Amino acid sequence: MSLSASAIIPARYNSSRFPGKPLAEIDGVSMVIRVVRQALAAHLDRVLVATDDSRIYRHVQSLGFEAIMTRDDHNSGTERCQEAVMLAGVNSDIILNVQGDEPFIQPEQIHALLSIMSDTAADIGTLAIPVKHEDVLRNPNKVKVVKDVHGRALYFSRACIPYQPNAPAGRWVSTHQYFKHVGMYAYRRAVLDKLVALPTGKLERAESLEQLRWMENGYTIYVGETGFESPAVDTPEDLEMAIQFIRR
Repeated sequence: MSLSASAIIPARYNSSRFPGKPLAEIDGVSMVIRVVRQALAAHLDRVLVATDDSRIYRHVQSLGFEAIMTRDDHNSGTERCQEAVMLAGVNSDIILNVQGDEPFIQPEQIHALLSIMSDTAADIGTLAIPVKHEDVLRNPNKVKVVKDVHGRALYFSRACIPYQPNAPAGRWVSTHQYFKHVGMYAYRRAVLDKLVALPTGKLERAESLEQLRWMENGYTIYVGETGFESPAVDTPEDLEMAIQFIRR
C-alpha cells in the first residue's frame, strides 16, 4: 500500500543545554537547514519546520523552505508537530517527526519508517540501532528499547534493559543484542491527534519519555532497525564533533 507522507521538523530556539541550536552552523550551513535538505531528499509530500521563534522562521523562509510559527508552550516535539499539521493543512496519511538536531539523518531511514507503516498495523513507527559499545548501556541519555518477535516495542528505558544478572560486568553487549532508540517517529495522521490529547502517564513521568505515555494507553509502536548512526547535536561540544564528522 502506497502512503503519502510529510515531515515536520520541530525546532526550538531556547534549548536549555544549547540555546539557538537550530541556527548553529555546521561547516557553513545551519543545522536546521541540513535537516530540511536530508528530509527533502526522501521525496516526501511536504517538509515543514515548526518553530516558536521568529529568527528560525525567517531563516528557513529566507532560503526558500517551508516554516510555520507554533505556540511556545508545547511540552514535546509531538505536540508541536500536531499543531503545525493543523495550521498548515497537511493532509498526508503519515506524519514524520524528524528531530531538528539530527543533521545527518538519512533518506533511507525515512524510507524504513514508511515501510514499517505500510507493512504493519503500527499506530506509530520508530527506529533503533544495535548497540556495539558497553558505555551506551550505562548512559541514561541513550534510550534503550526492547521489542517482541514481531518488531513491536515492549518498553523504552534510560536504564539498561534487559538486565543480565548472570553475565560478567562489562561484557553484556557480547552476550545479548541491545538496541538504542533513534528518536524519530512516524504517526498515522488520525493517531497523532489522539496522542496529544492523552494525559501525562506514570511511566512517562518516571522515565521522562513521552512514548511511554502512548504505550500505557495501548498504542502500538513498531521498531525498525537502522545500521546508520548519525551524531545528534545536544551541546556545543556535540557541534564540534558534527563539524569533524562532516569534514571526514
